Amino acid sequence: MAPHADDNGFSASASSAANADLFIVDSPNVVYTDDEIKTKYTYRTTDVKRDASGRFVAKPKETLYDFKVDRKVGKVGMMLVGWGGNNGTTVTAGIIANRRGLVWETKTGKHEPNYYGSVLMGSTVKLGTEVETGKDVNIPFNQLLPMVHPNDLTIGGWDISGLNLAESMDRACVLEPTLKNLVRKEMASLKPLPSIYYPDFIAANQEDRADNLIAGSKASWEHVEQIRKDIREFKADNALDKVIVLWTANTERYADIIEGVNDTAENLLQAIKAGHEEVSPSTVFAVASVLEGAPFINGSPQNTFVPGAIQLAEQHNSFIGGDDFKSGQTKMKSALVDFLISAGIKLTSIASYNHLGNNDGKNLSSHKQFRSKEISKSNVVDDMVAANSVLYKEGEHPDHCVVIKYMPGVGDDKRALDEYYAEIFMGGHQTISIFNVCEDSLLAAPLIIDLVLTTEMMTRIQWKAGAEADYTHFHSVLSVLSFMLKAPLTPPGTPVVNALAKQRAALTNIFRACVGLEPESDMTLEHKLF
Repeated sequence: MAPHADDNGFSASASSAANADLFIVDSPNVVYTDDEIKTKYTYRTTDVKRDASGRFVAKPKETLYDFKVDRKVGKVGMMLVGWGGNNGTTVTAGIIANRRGLVWETKTGKHEPNYYGSVLMGSTVKLGTEVETGKDVNIPFNQLLPMVHPNDLTIGGWDISGLNLAESMDRACVLEPTLKNLVRKEMASLKPLPSIYYPDFIAANQEDRADNLIAGSKASWEHVEQIRKDIREFKADNALDKVIVLWTANTERYADIIEGVNDTAENLLQAIKAGHEEVSPSTVFAVASVLEGAPFINGSPQNTFVPGAIQLAEQHNSFIGGDDFKSGQTKMKSALVDFLISAGIKLTSIASYNHLGNNDGKNLSSHKQFRSKEISKSNVVDDMVAANSVLYKEGEHPDHCVVIKYMPGVGDDKRALDEYYAEIFMGGHQTISIFNVCEDSLLAAPLIIDLVLTTEMMTRIQWKAGAEADYTHFHSVLSVLSFMLKAPLTPPGTPVVNALAKQRAALTNIFRACVGLEPESDMTLEHKLF
């Protein structure tokens, strides 16, 4: 059957989404049916209390969970807010190139499409140890569970700019000209839906792009209803089973949290209906998506998920996740800081300087929008510092400075300069300086794929604890997405984890649990006891 396409989206025919089973788990705790994988899983943790003398008492704890995974992926749509921006055009063109198996010429030779930079599509996980050889068996991450393939995503979305995606792709200046020419016809057939534009929330220098708008310059219930209608029509027109919405538009300023306005779900809905000026476009998109039952992910640093938006998602059992793509400098920082502090080295200051020339940089040249980014980039070391009371006494924290400058000449090639200054043995010091040049949108585009594929996967996982009768989905706030995000949103009262290794382990081990496998301990006792 030929793929369906219309003016506002494109689709691949089915289906590399239905992954053939690469492995099975031979266990009495795992049951396979045509429709489901059912597992019983023992989760082992350690409870810690203090006794009367103040000494810690650690007690191993076991909890039995039942997991159920829907094996049927279905047809999935991805709607991007800011579809015509650098990230939106890059991920769309990249999926087209992968789907069509295009090959293009560059000055260094021929290139084939790939999904490098995607943890799901470009990395592997250890399945176990081969009995005959004792060697590790590693499999593609996306083969742990039946996942949608990005080639099969139907893509659409909104943008404040009315350019078609071929014109937007040229404006972005990200991809090679030869590749652009190969996808130009298909990209030119794609045009974003009109979006909402509240000038107070993004930099004034974006006004000249805003020519594809839903009428109105502040929040309104009509905006919510129009976005809901867009999602419904996109889903129906493309015969989709589910739609996931992701914000990859401009960074907004932070919204003030105001009692009676956005502190509860009811107040937030009333504030939108009243046209309150402290409701951001991204929050309106989140509300519309939640009410429409479409998961919503925020890829920018602003506080889209005000308390009322989180409460609304909980009430409707709808998934949300954010904030801010973790692509280049911050990913390096979360890995390096984790390494240094785990090694017993005391970081005392981190200075991060960035300059970039794409539209994100232009928008961030406005102070209020920069402040949103500064907050998301500055908090990534907090949990690692708090976890080490040997190095850091109560109240101690490394100095941490973040600077971002707009330099049009470097385009999408973001320059990131970092200096890490630390105390080492016997009063000594260590300085680590990193100069990182990264093509910003080519790092962000695979994160969009990971976020959408992981979120879709979570819609098909249910669990129950102990003797509970009914299965339920995970909490509405998907903290499992934290590996891909600078400022991970977590359920209320849940600690934030920024250490990169812990984030990846959480993602891997949740997926392993769903097929009835324990976490890999990496103790390799099978090699040490013989």
